[in-house]
Amino acid sequence: MTTTEIKPAEIDHPLARINFAKLAPKAFRAVIGLDAAAREGLDPALVELVQIRSSQLNHCAYCLHMHTADARKAGESEERLHMTGVWREAKHFFTEQEQAALALTEAVTLVADGGVPDAVYAQAAAQFEERELAQLLALIFTINTWNRIALATGKVAGTDER
Repeated sequence: MTTTEIKPAEIDHPLARINFAKLAPKAFRAVIGLDAAAREGLDPALVELVQIRSSQLNHCAYCLHMHTADARKAGESEERLHMTGVWREAKHFFTEQEQAALALTEAVTLVADGGVPDAVYAQAAAQFEERELAQLLALIFTINTWNRIALATGKVAGTDER
């Protein structure tokens, strides 16, 4: 059995968690709407890289599994997927725009560790038009929300119900 064949009932949880989508459907649909709006105008490969990096930083295995699978389906290379977590040490795998997006993703995701440094923001602003930068920020906000939903409700990697 592969991890994508795991059924939620087969996973042993110490405490059953709520089904957020079912119990807060308006809020869940609002996040889906934000997610769709945030992606508009952004390169799909960049979207997945941002979602992967945020999920790594937030230790969200559920979202990490989902977005690496989505990236593979969209044609992303295994090399780049493996290098996303260490992109600063493997910059040659990523464009300058992707590097700027990954740096901004880290700063926004880890905002409590020192805010978003001016240098990081300036790097992103130099690589993206203002509207694209706003979309990128919305994407980062959204994946952080999805990570928190998945972590708080005990979502298990490999049990994506889409």
